[in-house]
Amino acid sequence: MKKSSLNNILKCLVITLFLGSTLTSYAQKKLGGLALYTVRDDMGTNAKATLQAVSDAGYKNIEAAGYADGKFYGMTPNDFKDLLKSLKLKPISTHQGSVTLENADQMMADVKAAGFKYFVIPVPPMGMFTFNQENRTMGMTGSIEDLAKILTTLGEKANNAGLKLLYHNHDFEFKKNADGIVPIDYLLENVDPKLLNFQMDLYWVTKAEANPIAYFNKYPGRFKIWHVKDMDDQGRFAPVGKGNINFKNILDNKELSGMKYYMVEQDMTFDGLKPLEAIKISHDGLEEIGFK
Repeated sequence: MKKSSLNNILKCLVITLFLGSTLTSYAQKKLGGLALYTVRDDMGTNAKATLQAVSDAGYKNIEAAGYADGKFYGMTPNDFKDLLKSLKLKPISTHQGSVTLENADQMMADVKAAGFKYFVIPVPPMGMFTFNQENRTMGMTGSIEDLAKILTTLGEKANNAGLKLLYHNHDFEFKKNADGIVPIDYLLENVDPKLLNFQMDLYWVTKAEANPIAYFNKYPGRFKIWHVKDMDDQGRFAPVGKGNINFKNILDNKELSGMKYYMVEQDMTFDGLKPLEAIKISHDGLEEIGFK
């Protein structure tokens, strides 16, 4: 073999090894999850292209928020599951705001078929959630006792379907209601953890001026998924790492909290920043903070 040919072969081997190492390094950077509510408009326009962008941004898990008429983003549960698999994304949790005691069994069957583990109640269901458009405040009608009963029933149904039920908070659950009860405390203390646990939204806990670590200490192991979203100096949603929430301190207590997964979420973007741009900034922020 000529020396020049041998050199060319060696060069090709070096390039191949370098590219393989680079791709492996990139694959190792796949971390964390994204709540697809962040990119809901893009999902409505082109779900496949949006999910590809989510994967390209480095996320490995997703939380859905687009179920209607037995489909996820217009796809059957199996088709949605297959699409996620083709893009190397894992279905972990899904927000099911339209659940009722009557439709829960079928809805949970669809959630299970799509490959999800966690069935999340995003707000008090069945018409109990209220939103004041004028001052943009949230709350609920009915009693916290009624909500606890509904969640207990849904938790039993979820268990029967092979799923785990979580409740997602906003700020009002951390404030005393008209009866002097802190709703989140009541749910934590009065619903069996075998039937219900929680998705802690770190932005809304901060907004309510509550301390997430204090809750981890008081109710260890109950907060299975976190929503990781930051808050800017104006109190607005911000990409992870671009606000003032001390995520490193919270992250140090992840085992105490019971956290199994975390999902980046940004309800709104500001100052011309697009959601698909924000998720890249947040992913970089996750790495800088030390999320794995």
